Amino acid sequence: MSAQRKFGLIIVGDEILSGRRQDAHFKKVIELLGKRGLQLSWARFVGDDFEALVEEYKRSFARGDIVFSSGGIGSTPDDKTRDAVAAALGLPLELHPEAAALITKRTMEMAEKGVFNVDMGSPENQRRLAMGLFPVGAEIVPNSYNQIPGFFIQDHTFVPGFPEMAWPMIEWTLDNRYAHLHASSIEVAKSVIVYSLPESRITPALEFIENEWKTIKTFSLPTVARNGNKPYIDLGVKGPEGAELQEAFDYLRGAVLRVGGHFMDKPEGDV
Repeated sequence: MSAQRKFGLIIVGDEILSGRRQDAHFKKVIELLGKRGLQLSWARFVGDDFEALVEEYKRSFARGDIVFSSGGIGSTPDDKTRDAVAAALGLPLELHPEAAALITKRTMEMAEKGVFNVDMGSPENQRRLAMGLFPVGAEIVPNSYNQIPGFFIQDHTFVPGFPEMAWPMIEWTLDNRYAHLHASSIEVAKSVIVYSLPESRITPALEFIENEWKTIKTFSLPTVARNGNKPYIDLGVKGPEGAELQEAFDYLRGAVLRVGGHFMDKPEGDV
């Protein structure tokens, strides 16, 4: 059952924490999991700090969760992820033979175009080969974008920070390593925008729904008044698509009216 495993996300990079670059992975990973009936349980943002990374990976390995880690596996001094993973696991790094072959092939292809040096012993190509240094026992994660692989070890998948590379690699992992966890039914949410109603007044109805329909969860996301618009609650139910979800949603809409609220499909003032 997918509910027995939790999914986590670690996003690595000083550039994210400083605001130099905006994170693109958090929302996308939620989307990729959701399409497979899975859900993200937690996420962490960590800078390019070796000790902080070691501690973060020690914690995540100890949890036993399925984790995706993005960033820090390039070939420059600020790329500390692979070293931190090895330290967290107490394992040495070694040049993975499949990774070395893929990196060499990519280098030769680029050399034919006059971009890279054909000599694999050159300093720049040695740095490229270093991207194939993984903790002992790791497996490669295919990279359809430029063939430079990521790595997988102990339910942790390590991918580059570039979305063009990372997202297909995460999808490949979900579909090839965790297909057995995909849910047969996708969770669906149904909601309404509710005005003139404090959360405390509708809470008993939410509790009734979760007790009456065991597969359904409720959510209540209030806002505050801003830009001249009235405060409202994004109120809804979520669960497997089907009769129970619709019944619970119909009950919720009726309960809103019964306790004096009114609802709309979208907030007032939105185009």
